[in-house]
Amino acid sequence: MSNIDWTVLIVTLVAVVVYGVFIGRGQKSNESYLKADNKMPWYIVLIGIMATQASAITFLSAPGQAYTDGMRFVQYYFGLPLAMIVICITFIPIFQRLNVYTAYEYLENRFDKKTRVLTSLLFLFSRGLSTGISIYAPSIILSSVLNWNIYVTNVLTGGILLIYTYIGGAKAIAHTQKLQFLIILGTMAFAGYLLIQNMPDGIGFNDALYLAGKSGKLNVITTEFDWKDKYNIWSGLIGGFFLALSYFGTDQSQVGRYITAKDNTNAKMGLLLNGLVKIPMQFAILLIGALLFAFFSLKPAPIYFNERSYEYLKEKQPEQAAVFEKEHQDLQIKFNAESKEILKLKEQNSPQLAKTIQDFKDTQSQVKALHGRVEEAINNSNYNAEKTDTNYIFLYFVKNTLPAGMIGLLFAVIFLASWGSISAALNSLAACSLKDVHLLYSKEIPDDKTELKYSRLHTLAWGIFSIGVAMFATQMGSLIEAVNVLGSLFYGPILGIFLVAFYYKKINGPNVFIAAILSEITVIAVYQFDIVSFLWLNVIGAAAVIIFSAIGLLFYKQKTVNS
Repeated sequence: MSNIDWTVLIVTLVAVVVYGVFIGRGQKSNESYLKADNKMPWYIVLIGIMATQASAITFLSAPGQAYTDGMRFVQYYFGLPLAMIVICITFIPIFQRLNVYTAYEYLENRFDKKTRVLTSLLFLFSRGLSTGISIYAPSIILSSVLNWNIYVTNVLTGGILLIYTYIGGAKAIAHTQKLQFLIILGTMAFAGYLLIQNMPDGIGFNDALYLAGKSGKLNVITTEFDWKDKYNIWSGLIGGFFLALSYFGTDQSQVGRYITAKDNTNAKMGLLLNGLVKIPMQFAILLIGALLFAFFSLKPAPIYFNERSYEYLKEKQPEQAAVFEKEHQDLQIKFNAESKEILKLKEQNSPQLAKTIQDFKDTQSQVKALHGRVEEAINNSNYNAEKTDTNYIFLYFVKNTLPAGMIGLLFAVIFLASWGSISAALNSLAACSLKDVHLLYSKEIPDDKTELKYSRLHTLAWGIFSIGVAMFATQMGSLIEAVNVLGSLFYGPILGIFLVAFYYKKINGPNVFIAAILSEITVIAVYQFDIVSFLWLNVIGAAAVIIFSAIGLLFYKQKTVNS
């Protein structure tokens, strides 16, 4: 990077940290540290909800996801608006009325202490792991730009955001998320504009869209039903609904954002607007990935977007790499020529167009096959790096195409997105481990000052834990997919517990406790045997808790009658 880029990057990040420390100063109690004194207006709630979900993974990995698999990932969010309506009707009024610190406090009142603790532990485990993955995403940038070891950049990335999270708590997080998200949206929109501007002369937005469409990257809606297909309209509407219901309704990292609202109205407005805004925002980010494919259809693309991994292969297997490069060069010349020919024939409405498009698709398949062989060779070389280069596609474009200053700002965006989601996650993890485990089993009744000290220590501990998880995130492939798979392993059972609590008043604590354990075992078994795609795990987990609870209730009644 140039000196201008470094200046932009450092000034932006330092400004956010200083602002977070300043705005979060003067914390005197947990009411302020964990709940921001319940003073947040709806627009801060909205931005907090969106910033917590839209981590660096969204902006780093989503364009790469669309580049490799098309835009069908957007269907993952189709169940979101429906879930927001259900949460506003059922979840928010209960959480606001009870004035809870965590979503799981309600479960002790409804069931018993052990059910509260079990649900909280499921959340702590899943959110702690996914937060580690979120730390790893921006670490890739530092590692790539500075050529530093990824383990060093994990520590640096996680350590910086801990400063204002540890000091300022929920208030600092809410206000820094506001600043971060405004910078992020503006910068990503400008990056999309620059992507079109950097197309070859005479190639406009419509031409790029046409190429992306002919390559199969604009597959926004896929209607074919397939249990094992990860992204189609059915898994998105049904599986996505259950996942969103669990994530926004029972995951403390999101519940913690809207319980800081002034009242029910502000909490509901923030959540409902999130349901309306999220899909268009995700569509736009994925569209950047589809347009990137068109860009590299017209201009030479690298043989492998993770340049460090490929350089390692060249050092270890130079002859193999030379064969790959010769084939890649020939295919790129052919692919670029066919792309330009398609656009030329399209303008002329030529009958030759159909055959050229078919040749283009055949060459695309050959490029993909070559990429697979290169990737396999890198993975077999025992190089400790990612299994795929999906997370490096957008990063490669930024580094090699955008002007000075913009590169630094886009790198800053990925850090800010990461900090927004991770800081909220650390705050929620600290709230749960303190309120649902530590203080629940402690004989001590701490005063406000001591409890605030404990909250900060829990925040610090979870920060260290998440950095540790980031050290093992190198083999997870597409990060945006990995973090959603991980959530789906736990969100179903957690949601099932809350659904039973809200709607099945006859079922008691011991029943739902056993049902939740059996449900989690079922979900892990279904995933392990690869029976369905991961979005359906959310439906299975929630349904299993309800079914096992109902069976337990029947067994209990039968036992009572016999006795």
